[in-house]
Amino acid sequence: MTSKDRVLELLENNRENYISGEAMADSLGLSRNAIWKAINELRKKGYDIEAVSNKGYRLGDSNDIVSAQGILASLDAAGFKPSTDMIHIYDTVDSTNKVAKEMAIAGALHGTLVVARSQDGGRGRRDHSFFSPEGGIYMSLILSPDKLKSLEPDVITTTTGNAVKNALKSLCNIDATIKPINDLFIDDKKICGILTESGTEFDSGLVQWIVVGIGINFDSDLSKFPSDLKPKVASLYAPGQAPITKNRLIAAIYQAILAR
Repeated sequence: MTSKDRVLELLENNRENYISGEAMADSLGLSRNAIWKAINELRKKGYDIEAVSNKGYRLGDSNDIVSAQGILASLDAAGFKPSTDMIHIYDTVDSTNKVAKEMAIAGALHGTLVVARSQDGGRGRRDHSFFSPEGGIYMSLILSPDKLKSLEPDVITTTTGNAVKNALKSLCNIDATIKPINDLFIDDKKICGILTESGTEFDSGLVQWIVVGIGINFDSDLSKFPSDLKPKVASLYAPGQAPITKNRLIAAIYQAILAR
């Protein structure tokens, strides 16, 4: 892990508190100069890091950049907790499901998570396109068949839908409706789509891996959506107005799926 990532991890784990440069250096075993450089690198990446004399540094409340450190810091200590190298964050990918499937084929562990800030080729069921601009949550989770109670596709998709629905209710106080089994709606407008895919061994027909993909309009700018989609979709929040972070919602959905 780089010095920048270690500093970010420390800041994410102490979002409510200021940490002095000296305390950060002592905690991480780095020099004060290395801490200063890491802080500047994070700021260049878009992080709002407050600095107050005689107090130190903290992440500003406006920060909502998806990161492995932010997701890990948001996980419930009682739930499934992956290692940092099981969480893969991208600025843009063709499809998080595509990336996750490649990882699954290569032997990625149960609970491996792929998240992108946008997708160029997001897909839904029956190969329908899924518009995926910045402002949304696009995540795919790799599941091992031997860890699941059921391998029925509809059961897995429904379980995922309920995990998203419950997370939206508990964290956002938003009541969403699932229909038919892979889309979530608010007031008859789509806010989430789910795509479940799997790989089987040719000779035996046994399922080798499962990938569950989730796309959520989090604080998406709906004015930038294609004209044919605008009347059909909604966003949880207006751009920049979300009271929670994407990291926190991703963490809640992640652990809810793995707990079932």
